[in-house]
Amino acid sequence: MRILMRRNMEELMRGKAASAFRQTGVVAKKATNLSLSLTLVNEAKSLGINLSRACERGLAEEIADARAAQWREENHAAIESYNDYIETHGLPLARFRQF
Repeated sequence: MRILMRRNMEELMRGKAASAFRQTGVVAKKATNLSLSLTLVNEAKSLGINLSRACERGLAEEIADARAAQWREENHAAIESYNDYIETHGLPLARFRQF
């Protein structure tokens, strides 16, 4: 059983980032100027999309992706070592599997 780094870690990090938006209570906000495509802004407004909320969600996803990539890089050697061990020796408790 090889460790699946990318998908599992990204799902975990997205869950953490998304949970920040689900918390109740007051969240501190900072006014920020952004340069966005005029076409996207106009379309978002015509669809009733809240630009601030959409940007926050997109930023949270980018942060989650960056954290997942950083985690993969930091743990790459350990994961490869474990995967090599499993390929050589098999799963530690494989003899107890009933399937």
